Order: sequence, then structure tokens, then C-alpha cells
Amino acid sequence: MREGIGVDIVRRMPTLAEYRALCEAVGWGEVMNFEAAADALPRSLYAVVAQVDGRTVGMGRIVGDGAVFFYLQDVAVRPDHQGRGIGAAILDALVTWVRQNAPERSFLGLFAIKGTEAFYERFGFGAYEHDVGMYQVIRSRGAPPANGGG
Repeated sequence: MREGIGVDIVRRMPTLAEYRALCEAVGWGEVMNFEAAADALPRSLYAVVAQVDGRTVGMGRIVGDGAVFFYLQDVAVRPDHQGRGIGAAILDALVTWVRQNAPERSFLGLFAIKGTEAFYERFGFGAYEHDVGMYQVIRSRGAPPANGGG
């Protein structure tokens, strides 16, 4: 139990049902491929779920190659439980695991939703002048990206 916030941070992967429910609760349902998530979740390097009274209300994962690159992924807390320190407890557990398990000069990265930068900055993350975050969404196999990348 995390003191003061009444939450248990449990070292385990969210089930696919928990993953789907949390993604949908935070508005990611339309952009997630839950069929592919069934294969992706067990490939994570590390994960935690946050539980209140035995009910899963949050999650977070570490993905990457396990040697040089580590990424925070799917850090989510149900909206009715946000603002209580649960996201911070999840992030603390994930960052602590990477710091204890990653070799020196490893890279720990994330994509933050616009407006959440200050939350992640509290944990030592920041934008760097020489780096630009870029990505594209694969809409269908073999198809070029829509709208030049997004």
C-alpha cells in the first residue's frame, strides 16, 4: 500500500481486459489495436498496475530492447482516480525499476500527452534542444502514412 494515497502498486502486467478498460477510460480506445496488444503486453520489460480496494485503476509499462533503450509506455489512471498521486506512484515504480536494472548510459524516454510535461519533469524528464520527437501511425500494412506522418 502506498502511504497516504490508499493504493497498491502491484508488479505485474495488466490483463488484456484491464488494459482495454484503462485505455478506453482515458480516451485512447479509438487509437489502440487491442488485438495486437494481446501480443505486445507479454513482451514488455516490466509493468505495474495500481489497485484500490482490489480494483485496477491505473497501469504503466516499460518497453524497449532491455539494454540501451527503455521507454515508459501506457501510463494511465482512470479519470475518477486522477489527482490522488496514483500516476506519480506508478511512475516512481517504473523509473526506479529502470534505474536499478538498466546499464550505465541507457536512454529512458517517453511521449507525453500535451499538457502533462510538468508531471514528467518532476521525475527528471525534459525536452532537449537538440532532439525532436517524431513518429508515424501505421494505419494498414504496406500503406504509406496518412497526412505526411500522422
